[in-house]
Amino acid sequence: MPNIKLKTIDSRAPKKLNKEHVKKETQKLKFKLEELQNLLYAESKHALLIVLQGMDASGKDGVAKNVFDAVNPMGCRVIPFKKPTELEMKHDFLWRIHQQVPEKGMINIFNRSHYEDVLIQRVHKWVDEKTIKQRFAHINNFEKLLSETGTVVLKFYLHVSKEEQLIRLQERLSDKTKMWKHNEEDLKEREFWNDYMKAYEDVFDNCCTGADWNIIPADQNWYKEYLIAKKVVETLESLKMKFPGLKV
Repeated sequence: MPNIKLKTIDSRAPKKLNKEHVKKETQKLKFKLEELQNLLYAESKHALLIVLQGMDASGKDGVAKNVFDAVNPMGCRVIPFKKPTELEMKHDFLWRIHQQVPEKGMINIFNRSHYEDVLIQRVHKWVDEKTIKQRFAHINNFEKLLSETGTVVLKFYLHVSKEEQLIRLQERLSDKTKMWKHNEEDLKEREFWNDYMKAYEDVFDNCCTGADWNIIPADQNWYKEYLIAKKVVETLESLKMKFPGLKV
């Protein structure tokens, strides 16, 4: 996916789309996803890893909650990656990631991921450029390994505009149901917006060997959820899965 420029990609749905119609289509996709996840779990020949990346308040939590709410929780896990622990820092940057990849039959959703190690660390210059380039190569090899051993990797960048992000961050100061999400650091990180956009574009250019990136307009949740549900359903359908027969 070379030469992606995020400023040229709309963060909103096409105006011609009917919101209520799209929401109904999303509901149909979610029921289909429920069926496919059950089949994935039963067959146990494949695994699905979903990587969610995006700026603060781009809606990663909402995707995990709303797109997969019909899925059997026995077959789906959400793993949020926070700041590395002291133990994790004593290992290579993929050590904590590899432990959380899905086993056969499972869907695992990464809320943030190994890409933080070539994004926030790069923006704040906690590592040098030589290390970043090395990590690009390690990530490509890691995802290639997963793909070649039965794990399908789907990567989504939730493309929220700077204006919409500010609205959502401010809601966390006034909406009682969202105050728990407020983090003063999120507002400070906005000062590095352009640096993050450049870092993400570099990731898109350099990390697409094991799996391509899906750029998802994220200013409107109903459209974002539709696009992700559609891609996940299409991906699982492409596996041509079958229920196993009786064991004799």
